Amino acid sequence: MDLRPFYQRRPRWDTRQQSLLIESFIMNIPVPPVFLYERDFNSYEVMDGQQRITAIRDFYDNAFRLRGLEMWPELNGRTYRTLPEKIKAGIDRRSITSIVLMKESTESEEEASMLRETVFERLNTGGVKLERQEIRNALYRGEFNDLLDQITRWDEFRDIWGLPRWVENEIDTNASLTSDPLFAKMGDAEIVLRFFALRHADHYRRGMQGFLDLYMRRATEFTPEDIQFLRNLYRVTLSLATDIYGELVFRPYRASDEAWDAKPHRAFYDAVMVGLSTFVSSNPEQPGDAEQKLRAASNEVVSKTKLLFSDHPDGTFTGRGNTKQDILDRIRLYRDMLQAIVEA
Repeated sequence: MDLRPFYQRRPRWDTRQQSLLIESFIMNIPVPPVFLYERDFNSYEVMDGQQRITAIRDFYDNAFRLRGLEMWPELNGRTYRTLPEKIKAGIDRRSITSIVLMKESTESEEEASMLRETVFERLNTGGVKLERQEIRNALYRGEFNDLLDQITRWDEFRDIWGLPRWVENEIDTNASLTSDPLFAKMGDAEIVLRFFALRHADHYRRGMQGFLDLYMRRATEFTPEDIQFLRNLYRVTLSLATDIYGELVFRPYRASDEAWDAKPHRAFYDAVMVGLSTFVSSNPEQPGDAEQKLRAASNEVVSKTKLLFSDHPDGTFTGRGNTKQDILDRIRLYRDMLQAIVEA
């Protein structure tokens, strides 16, 4: 049984949510069924129920202690091994229903894919509302979706957005990741997606989330050459941004108290990344003249960035407005600033 097929989201249940599930079993409260897809005979994908199955497995492995129990608080702090024997015996007799969509119910891989997508989209996985990027991850799989995941693992990306550096099996080795909203809700992947989509902001429509949906849908048709181009473009643009701003990259400047924000901001990230991308070569080995000039003029870029925030204290660069014109304006203002430096 594959707990995390390609369309599944990252684990999001904390220990308390897992504990309450176990308490439901202790009390013999009905638990919603899990949905499985038989991708091959006797081989299954978990379409809905990843969180519940993981909680059951981890509890039987004594991987966490019960906490936050409401009806059986005297069991808080216990693992499966340390439960009273009668309680263990009761849990062992419990069951959870599984509903299996059989391989024979579809005639082709395309039909199977559509079936999985439909079921995944309609089900309320584990009682936790899916975020938009989690749904995109489920529905628009392919090389571009893989690229988003790969970029979120880069050291330079994680350092900027305050995520621990990637290691193999990181979810199992770093429990704090699942409680980080940026990671757990796939906000990091959405940040990468925003750059690729907003390079085409002239076609912006349906609001930010709808626009990102449209881009993901069309990105499923990208060729391997397209993917490689975008990978190189992101790497070169991110490298230029960090070379210019250092630890201040994507952090808004507060002119009122002459200080930079402590954390990066998505709207300003959009302007910086999209603006800089128009001056770079997608070949990391051959930087263009404009790119080299901007890198050499990093102090001037930082100084002119402060002026942008001073001249536009209305939240232009921090996303107070999110209409098409607001997005185009902040990208244009930032790009024009860079253009003036390149042409000087």
